[in-house]
Amino acid sequence: MKTRTLRQIALAGAAAGLLASCSSLNYYAQAARGQVSLLTDARPIEDWLADNGTDSKLRVRLATARQIRSFAVKELGLPDNGSYKNYAKLSRPYVLWNIVATPELSLRPLQWCFPVAGCVNYRGYYSKEDAQAYAQELRAGGHDVQVGGVPAYSTLGWFNDPLISTFIQYPDAELARLIFHELSHQVIYVPGDSQFNESFASAVEEAGVERWLAGFGNDVMRQNYAKFAARKKDFLKLLLEYRHALEVNYASKAPAASRRETKARLFVQLKDDYLLLKESWGGFAGYDRFFAEPLSNAHLASVATYTDFVPAFRALLAREKTFAGFYDAARKLAALEKAERHRRLKALVARA
Repeated sequence: MKTRTLRQIALAGAAAGLLASCSSLNYYAQAARGQVSLLTDARPIEDWLADNGTDSKLRVRLATARQIRSFAVKELGLPDNGSYKNYAKLSRPYVLWNIVATPELSLRPLQWCFPVAGCVNYRGYYSKEDAQAYAQELRAGGHDVQVGGVPAYSTLGWFNDPLISTFIQYPDAELARLIFHELSHQVIYVPGDSQFNESFASAVEEAGVERWLAGFGNDVMRQNYAKFAARKKDFLKLLLEYRHALEVNYASKAPAASRRETKARLFVQLKDDYLLLKESWGGFAGYDRFFAEPLSNAHLASVATYTDFVPAFRALLAREKTFAGFYDAARKLAALEKAERHRRLKALVARA
């Protein structure tokens, strides 16, 4: 085992001990075990390519990921470190499962606070069973809860994030999108401001894929990604429409029983409208897993987090013209107080 990996494992263990002093020891212990397991399971891409037992399809995917990472560094100015130079093959469909929870008649998500990440709207588990057990506790307390699988996440540069079997088979442009997004979190991350962080990373991801496709894509790849992006836009539009309808319902002065009835009706309509949207896509089922659990407020609580300020960041990139200038401008925004940062981003959205 390499010395760097040993240091990383020691850091993970120390972090778990520190965090355990301010919350559940069991929760942080599973987080440390999960991160350590991911690090120790990962092997350099070159080792996988040199291994005669490596599947030919995986070889192609790893070579593609290596090229995408090189593009990210040279053309997008993203960090050139140990991230995405290793690959880990997992025996589960997701690297972890996130829990999102809200009150029964509100879209405001519960928050969990951590020393590095700050306060976020989710709580992650490396075991689906552990996630479901905690979700059941929250439901018993009257909360709406969603448990969702996560294919990738960023450790914000604290560790060398590996390529993982949970996403390595994505189509080329979608693989590029994910790598660009997660590396962006290593450029700028503001603890406690998920809207800023996710919108910034989404803007880098979008602009990065456009440039990557222009240089390395072909007509079929560009057409397929355009379909992917259009479906994603349609689906987000649908969710935002129902999120707004629920917000109006919860803000009304109607009795709680009436708001519950309206809530139930809106979720039935959302599922019906999704089936119509799916039919318009020719039966594409990529978003079916969103409906794997009964719909709840938790499903819609974080929808806007990834999209609210994307137009602002795209406008900022257009103004600065280079990624280096764009990152500097974003860092200046990150240094502001949250209220002022959001005010300026909203002004950029309005102008955009």
